[in-house]
This record gives sequence, structure tokens and C-alpha cells, in this order.
Amino acid sequence: MSVIENIAQVRQQIQAAARRVHRNPDDVTLMGVTKTVAAPHIREAYAAGLRIFGENRVQEFATKAEALKDLPDAEWHMIGHLQTNKAAKATELFPHIDSVDSLRLAQKLNSAATDLSKKLSVLIEINIAGESAKSGLPPHSAELGELLKTAPEFSALEIRGIMTVPPYDENPEQSRPYFRKMRTQFEQIASRKFPGVRMRVLSMGISHEFEIAVEEGSTCVRLGTAIFGNRPPLGSKP
Repeated sequence: MSVIENIAQVRQQIQAAARRVHRNPDDVTLMGVTKTVAAPHIREAYAAGLRIFGENRVQEFATKAEALKDLPDAEWHMIGHLQTNKAAKATELFPHIDSVDSLRLAQKLNSAATDLSKKLSVLIEINIAGESAKSGLPPHSAELGELLKTAPEFSALEIRGIMTVPPYDENPEQSRPYFRKMRTQFEQIASRKFPGVRMRVLSMGISHEFEIAVEEGSTCVRLGTAIFGNRPPLGSKP
């Protein structure tokens, strides 16, 4: 199937999953994950109506940004682990950082965005299962609490929600408990009404379990393989 056909199918699946739990499908944003995807394939997705894209690596996107700068309404999100020494470059390239996983990174991004007179939209990454191989703040951790409480100090950041990647399992149903925990965390943070924090985005769900994520309340699913197939190499032609 083509990228256009894949997007159409994914949208149908999102709609069906939302309706199963009496949600409005329009409340779920579809993000195309373009890690290692070449600019022509991204353009194909854009032509199919996709406007939200997620990149995993700062340097990789830096090499593609010039070729895609004529897509003015495309929205670029940094969704991969971001080292603090790359915070300044990421702030230059992206208006959205969806993987803030430490108080120190938030401080670095705020400083870089202030220097650029830029307002940066961010999500806090939660390591919902406590996996040592994954980044993200533990749910209910002291550092997470401190980050939320000190949000007003980050005048150049807009904290808009949280994101996670649950443990991978061949059976998508195994992700459901983690998605439920994330939804609970999301609601608990929202209920506390931290100044400077707006809980609008609950980003969870990737290609093999996004329908479960939608059923459990995700407002943004991040799909790579389901849209682009097995990653086409950079520089390849469509």
C-alpha cells in the first residue's frame, strides 16, 4: 500500500477506535513519525493531508529541514530523547519538544528559547513502566513534582501535556494497563491546576497498539511504520 493509502486506513482505524468508546475522533491527532524517512516520502504524506510530524534526532532533521521548508503549515515535533547539550540546536529547529525528561532539560530549553525570543511548546515524558533502557520521569516522582511546581519560572516554555512509550509486547492488549495509568496520571496533574501547566495533550500510542491507546484516552498517536512501512532510507526516491 502507498503512504496515502496507509494514512487513509489509519484514519479509519482511529475513527473506529474512538467510536467504540464514544469519543470524538477529531479529538485524536495523527502524527507521522519520520525518523529515517526521506523528504520525498514526507511530502507524499503531506499531500495526503498529514500536517503533524515527529522526528527522533536533532542532527537528522537538520539535514532535512532545508528540503522541507516550503511546507509552511507542517508542524515539527522533537519526540526522541534529547541530550541537554543539544537543547539549543533543538530549540532552533523545532517549535515543539515532546520529550522533556528532566528538570535540567527544561531549564536548558527555557534558556535557549529565551535567547531566541521564542515560545516553545513542550510535553513531559513519563517512563510509565520504570524501564531502565528508556528515558522519562517516573510517575509521581519528586523531580516530576518539582518540574510541575516550578513551571511558572519557565517563561519561554508552554507545558501542554505528557507523553509515554509503554513496554513493547507483540500483543497490543498488554499495553492497555500502562495507557490507563497514564490517563490517570494525566487527570491527576490536570486536577491540581499547576500555574503554567496546561494539560491538553496525552501523547501515547505507536503503530502496533495505537487503537488501544485511543480507546484509553490518547489525544495524539505517533505512527511511523503504519504510515511509511519499513523505513525507506534517507535519500531514496518514492
